[in-house]
Amino acid sequence: MNRLFAAAAAILLALPLASCSQPGAGQTEQQSLVDRATLAVQDMFAPASQNDARNFLQKAKGALICPQLFKAGFFVGGEGGQCVLVGRSANGWSAPAFYDIGSGSFGLQIGVQDSEVVFIVLTDKGFQALLNSQFQIGADASVAVAAYGAGVAGATTAAFKADIVSFARTRGLYGGISFEGSLISSQTGWNQAYYGRPLAAQQIVLQNEASNPGAAPLSETLARYAGR
Repeated sequence: MNRLFAAAAAILLALPLASCSQPGAGQTEQQSLVDRATLAVQDMFAPASQNDARNFLQKAKGALICPQLFKAGFFVGGEGGQCVLVGRSANGWSAPAFYDIGSGSFGLQIGVQDSEVVFIVLTDKGFQALLNSQFQIGADASVAVAAYGAGVAGATTAAFKADIVSFARTRGLYGGISFEGSLISSQTGWNQAYYGRPLAAQQIVLQNEASNPGAAPLSETLARYAGR
């Protein structure tokens, strides 16, 4: 049990460092995140059993991809990680804009968990909310959580009453996952490091003013499972 406490405390202490932007770090960290996001899309949508998830992706206006979210608790709980947002148009998927996600809670809880999450944006309202510099899940747009591997055949945006549907693969001691109240923030410093100039998320994912050859595999992978 002491080992469990130590592991939970270590990850909790690391969360603020993991979610902070570091504009001076150059492209290495940004490209690593983009590469891991590409692998997350493959993990989530490649299996033949995930037809329902792919159906949602095919209707998407965009997607927020978080290849690794950490949650740890030892009386105080916290969750955090880094993500990329991509938009979809008639010409295909945009280059990624960089975000981080974080939340905190208090209570008697012990555990360690990490999750691979894709938020599929289904409505203009959900997409515009994400394009704000800060977006609070549940306050600015509704998010439905679909268990990875569970059937959601026939589900629609109206049925879920959601602007965004999230699919998560979770490993660890916590059961289930909740994003209610989590804050998603745009990381303009990371955008500048990756594209060489300061760009807002809207310029990247809506106006297609940014490009980086390193992002091509992510766009190609999304197109493989969702089409243009």
